[in-house]
Amino acid sequence: MAKAQAIGALLAVLVVLAMSAEVAHGICNLSSDGIRACQPAAAIRNPTDQPSAACCAALAGANLPCLCRYKNAAGVWVRFYKIDINRAMGLPGKCGLAMPANC
Repeated sequence: MAKAQAIGALLAVLVVLAMSAEVAHGICNLSSDGIRACQPAAAIRNPTDQPSAACCAALAGANLPCLCRYKNAAGVWVRFYKIDINRAMGLPGKCGLAMPANC
């Protein structure tokens, strides 16, 4: 039983590390620069009211269904970009883009 728990813990650590590396280089066709362009509008503290044109352009090229899979990984977004995931998920709509219905 202890061996199974150790393997489970190791797998959890590997998943977090893989996600961290992926976010550091961009994710779902959204580059690190694109994420940074959207950061002011999705910031945890003092967010701007509207996303910038650069943010909207980055989101227009992003794979939005893919991004939906990462909305439950809020800790990664907070740690690397200081982004509130709920605000971030609202940005495509503010840019005139439709999020997938099941997101």
